[in-house]
Amino acid sequence: MTGGGGPSGSRPDEHAPVTPDWTCGSCGEEWPCATKRSRLLREFQVDRASLSVYLGSCLAAATQDLRSAPVSALQDRFIGWVPRSRRAY
Repeated sequence: MTGGGGPSGSRPDEHAPVTPDWTCGSCGEEWPCATKRSRLLREFQVDRASLSVYLGSCLAAATQDLRSAPVSALQDRFIGWVPRSRRAY
């Protein structure tokens, strides 16, 4: 996502990431911001696995851009907030 994740070509209210700092192009908070998290949960409500894959790819790109950030903090920021469903055994 480095270089291509900026808000150019996106709507002002899209809350897209701006790289390499991984801030929200709409509100300036760390991406994914609270608004984007809510939108992602709605968009991927049926398919949380795809949401996790998407956010995992963002995490991988962010670790390259934010090399000084602790990996555990980035994991919490990008995927730690995703609700986990109970497994049926």
